[in-house]
Amino acid sequence: MAIARYQKKISGPLLDRIDIHVEVPRVDYEKLADKRNVEDSKTIRARVQAARERQLERFKGTKMTCNAEMGPTEVREFCQTDASGEKLLKAAVQQLHLSARAYHRVLKLARTIADLAGSEMIAANHVAEAVQYRPRVGT
Repeated sequence: MAIARYQKKISGPLLDRIDIHVEVPRVDYEKLADKRNVEDSKTIRARVQAARERQLERFKGTKMTCNAEMGPTEVREFCQTDASGEKLLKAAVQQLHLSARAYHRVLKLARTIADLAGSEMIAANHVAEAVQYRPRVGT
């Protein structure tokens, strides 16, 4: 209740400027003690480095070095979605009433998620993950 009251005091435009909102629930002991193999830091580091190199190559000849630095013009140029991604993005804009700023932030984040997956095209699953990181309004 106190958290909800506090969150209502934060303005929408301010929240709109935060790229990723992640709720981190308490982890059960069973999950902590699980012995299954998980991706190790070395593998994750290699994937992140490959994504950063992809971005550096994409922005070669510009002053930009990463997706976060893109403006609306660059978003239109570098954030191409496939048909299903476009459909999902349109639904998200309509249903979540995304502002222009939020729309561009979702696309930039989806571009980064696609880069981490090694994909040139932004697919529906990349858009869905990016939308998932938007703030939950009214919760």
